[in-house]
Amino acid sequence: MSLTDGPYAGPPQPDVVDPSGGANQTRVRAYNERLVMSLVRRHGSLSKAEIARRSGLSAQTASVIMRSLEADGLLVRGAPVRGRVGQPSIPMRLNPDAVYSFGVKIGRRSADLVLMDFLGTIRLHLHQIHTYPLPEEIVSFIIGGIGKLEGQLGPGERGRIAGVGIATPFELWNWSEEVGAPREEMDRWRDFDLQAAVASRIRHPVFLQNDGTSACGAELAFGVGASYPDFVYFYIGSFIGGGVVINSALFSGRTGTAGAVGPLPVAGKDGKSTQLLKIASVFVLEKLLRERGIDPEPLWY
Repeated sequence: MSLTDGPYAGPPQPDVVDPSGGANQTRVRAYNERLVMSLVRRHGSLSKAEIARRSGLSAQTASVIMRSLEADGLLVRGAPVRGRVGQPSIPMRLNPDAVYSFGVKIGRRSADLVLMDFLGTIRLHLHQIHTYPLPEEIVSFIIGGIGKLEGQLGPGERGRIAGVGIATPFELWNWSEEVGAPREEMDRWRDFDLQAAVASRIRHPVFLQNDGTSACGAELAFGVGASYPDFVYFYIGSFIGGGVVINSALFSGRTGTAGAVGPLPVAGKDGKSTQLLKIASVFVLEKLLRERGIDPEPLWY
């Protein structure tokens, strides 16, 4: 579950007051809290004075919000930093143990389940491979895996799990030929509601997003993407995909596939027009290996 979605979308650029700004009215306090946490996430740690300067909030409002977030366990204090004059400043940083979330990545040859902390660090990880993904097997992996990983946590840690985010290729049934799967098997995905199937069997909220868009969101939150307000992200998996960021916020588009670069027309080796996914995807490498008598299974790991 990417923290770039919803309340944590769009951290501002370094040393620039957030373009959307903050507000001091009580009715927008939740927005201001999210703005503060986004700034702290981006910069690692910030003092109250720095938060006020970067957000446009008054010093008093910034101080009140940061005390509240500290009381809720979302922020923790760092070591005091002494300047030449005046009182030392206290940098505040996100508490990695404040919130946990499960993340699921469904690939055409494998699936992964991770437990992630508030900073995006993977704490626990499960991996399985499959010849091709089937709905019932994926749900079984997710439900069983969550139970297994939760069993390694204490009661307090289990109580801090915010939800489950699922990253999956959309319209899996369209690629049966490329992954070497029987069409009738992959057609089972057509009317299968994966989000509902998982949500009906666990107590956590479940969120579902296209895999390329999810990867783009992760780059925005935890990678170099935070340094660029607008960019296109290329995700090379079994098929090439991607994501789009505009004004430091993930843009998925009306259908959730704004970054679907795979169908873009490009020139093939023969000079004829073809789709980008038929040139720059892992399934192409897998096919080439098979043609040369090389086992492609290590790619699935």
